[in-house]
Parts: sequence; structure tokens; C-alpha cells
Amino acid sequence: MNYEERVLGRIPLEVSIIALVLAIIALLFFTPLTAVFILAGGVFSALSFVWLKKALLRFLGPDRRRAVRSGLAFYLLRLLLLLAVFSFIIFLFPRMILAFVAGFSSLILAILAEAAVAVSQMKQWKG
Repeated sequence: MNYEERVLGRIPLEVSIIALVLAIIALLFFTPLTAVFILAGGVFSALSFVWLKKALLRFLGPDRRRAVRSGLAFYLLRLLLLLAVFSFIIFLFPRMILAFVAGFSSLILAILAEAAVAVSQMKQWKG
């Protein structure tokens, strides 16, 4: 397993951990429901990342023609699922959407952390 595969394997776990830490911090300032939505957003983001990674690996496989059709259908299904989850939260818990988005955005923090680690491990800058 090369470096990139290890990083891509770590990111969903890091997203969940970051969301858990954010949820614990939110418990100090907000309601427990807010912390639950932050954690749920992070877990949903991690699952979405794993699902997208598997789809891309299938898309990059040997059967290109079939993979393009299934990849497009898969991406549209994923987009509809994201819209459905966000719509569900907006309609039933309109005040909790920001908490869910905060947890969902923990993916960005995990990717930034991995990038910072990768840059710090570089021996020299490539020009």
C-alpha cells in the first residue's frame, strides 16, 4: 500500500475524530442536540468520502465505457442523497443545520491536516 492509499484510508477516521472533538467542545457551549448534529455531520461526511473513493476506484478501472455510465449514475445518486439529507434536516430541524454543516466540514480540516503533515515531511520543495 503506497502513501496516498494510506492517507485516503486515514481520512474517514480523522474526520470522525475531528467531528467527535468538535461535538465534545460544543457540549460546553450548546445543547446536547447540537453536539449530536455535529457528530452526525462528521460521520455522514466520512461515509460519503468512503463511498466516493470506492466509486472513483471503480471508475478508474479497466472497463471504461461501463464505468463512465455507472459513475455518472452513482454520482447523481450521491448528489440526491446529500440533498435529501440536508433537506430533511432543514425541514425538521432548521436550527441544527449549521451544526450539521460544521460536522460535515470536518472533512476539510482532516484534508488540511494531512496536507500539512505531507508538506512537513517533504525533504525539499519541488520546483
